[in-house]
Amino acid sequence: MPRKDENRALLDPYFVGKLRRLDLVARLVVEGFITGLHRSPYHGFSVEFAEHRPYMPGDPIRAVDWKVYAKSDRYYIKEFEEETNLRSHLLLDTSSSMAYRSEKKLLTKLEYGIYLSAALAYLMIRQQDAVGLLTFDEIVRRFVPSRSVGTHLRVILGELERLAHSPKEMDRGRRTRIGQSLHHLADRLTRRGLMILVSDLMDQPEEVLAGLKHFRHRQHEVVVFHVLDPAEVAFPFQEETIFVDMETDQRLSTIPWEYAQEYRRQVEHWRRTYRRVCAEHAIDYVEVRTDMPYDVALLRYLEKRRRLH
Repeated sequence: MPRKDENRALLDPYFVGKLRRLDLVARLVVEGFITGLHRSPYHGFSVEFAEHRPYMPGDPIRAVDWKVYAKSDRYYIKEFEEETNLRSHLLLDTSSSMAYRSEKKLLTKLEYGIYLSAALAYLMIRQQDAVGLLTFDEIVRRFVPSRSVGTHLRVILGELERLAHSPKEMDRGRRTRIGQSLHHLADRLTRRGLMILVSDLMDQPEEVLAGLKHFRHRQHEVVVFHVLDPAEVAFPFQEETIFVDMETDQRLSTIPWEYAQEYRRQVEHWRRTYRRVCAEHAIDYVEVRTDMPYDVALLRYLEKRRRLH
């Protein structure tokens, strides 16, 4: 069993960012997270199966524990503590603003979102929940319907892998139309489920929030992971700098310290607006930064899942 410091390394975006294989990243992150849960006050979360029972005619073959069969020559079924029909969709923002990173040691917001989505998908499939994937910017780019079978994880990770290693996906010019995309998805995804948005929310808050409220109107549960680079909040720039809009390529030359206080005030108002309106409409809002361990987001997902029972 990994030591505590090793568990933290598995959840560190800087560490996992050095790994190339997304399936390995997802597995290591989730296993490190689960090991940490077992040593924490949150060990009550169901992330393992509770017991076995003999196979009965009509049971799904995929539920057979083949490792137990190999040892005992008998068929046993894994019986989970909290089996659900929870149907989830990961909604990943791939607009050009997500390609930003302030330091070389950090992941871009998109890379962080990809690894987070991969870990969430791995955890959901492990929980026997159905999960799907949608990527979007100003339009929906990819759609993978939700399923709960183990082989479906390879499909989702394959899409995320393609996104992670395709430079064109991170080119400038892919503008954000989060609200428009959310409205489109709310009309398309009619079966009630859990919608998990992974985005920097770089759009007009009223438009984004209208799209999120559309999901709630459709009786979906919603979790928003607001992914930000630390510099987007702290604004640490001191020297004269040229800022470039990654979606329009517009350039602005400025002396940052002259605007730092007003920038931070407006960013705090922007974040507070999302927090307040999401709370008013029973939408889980979680701010994560690209230097934060992944267990913050994974734990919030498990908390949401538990409340849905």
